[in-house]
Amino acid sequence: MAQRLSTLPKFLTNPRSLRIIGAKSSAGGPRPGPEAAPDSLVRFGLLNNLRDLHYDVDYNECLPKDTSAHAVPQTYPLGLNNAHAISSFTHSLSEQVYNHARQGSMVLTLGGDRSIAIGSITGAAKATRERLNGLEMAVIYVDAHADINTPETSGSGNVHGMPVTFATGVAKRCSTGLFDWIQREHLVNVDRLVYIGLRDVDDEEWRIIRERGIKAFDMRAARENGIQKIMDMTLDYIGDDTPIHVSFDIDSLDPTVAPSTVFPVDGKLSLEEGMEIARRVRETGSLVAMDLVEVNPSVERERLDLTMRSGVSVVESALGNFAQ
Repeated sequence: MAQRLSTLPKFLTNPRSLRIIGAKSSAGGPRPGPEAAPDSLVRFGLLNNLRDLHYDVDYNECLPKDTSAHAVPQTYPLGLNNAHAISSFTHSLSEQVYNHARQGSMVLTLGGDRSIAIGSITGAAKATRERLNGLEMAVIYVDAHADINTPETSGSGNVHGMPVTFATGVAKRCSTGLFDWIQREHLVNVDRLVYIGLRDVDDEEWRIIRERGIKAFDMRAARENGIQKIMDMTLDYIGDDTPIHVSFDIDSLDPTVAPSTVFPVDGKLSLEEGMEIARRVRETGSLVAMDLVEVNPSVERERLDLTMRSGVSVVESALGNFAQ
């Protein structure tokens, strides 16, 4: 049985308040560019579009404290590239998201590379627990990649392939103390995590997903069942009384509609399917936070507007028209 519809957000005390954070970091990935995505989305008109949907929009930025990490990659124990810079940045972002979410506002984080989800998810999870008397948040992770490699299993050492492992506590803490700011109250239970759109997943990641019993719908499941059925199963699994954070990677969409990203993979979600995922979550009234990540304005520049339009369409589908 699918979740019932809700006309108003169930878990937000200030549902008209939309707090947007431009997370300007590319330290977690193999090349620069994603740090420019928030500015590109703003220029494309995202903020004005959301104001037209009757939201009270406030936009702030989260900036890296150590920009040198982008120019000279640094490798630390366990093979984590740029680990100090990423830990510092995601800690700041987590606190920023937490401060907004703790007030009962909707929080939209614009990446930035995938590693920024360490900050956005942990901040929203902590705020949800505190504000809603221990209620745990679920995460719908829409991505072609599982991003649940650990420092031990990662072949590249790039943290953009590890945000889920840090946000759920699957990763062991580094002996150097990196990421020790992530405490129990920041973590998302793997039983409240659902993947949609997986397409390019490492063998070790599948092993972790199976061993942890994580709910995962890959593109084969999406094609066999259709996105409506996938969303029925996803929302039934999460349940009616659970706040939801949607973490949406633009590379979950097919390159024909979202070419400006570093790791495009053919045979992925159509724009209509991405919008449907977002719309179905909105209709539950359970959405409390969202990410849009991995738009890279330096890739396929001549088709950047197409990627922007797709990203904006997904965000607008998730947030809808708050005219009440």
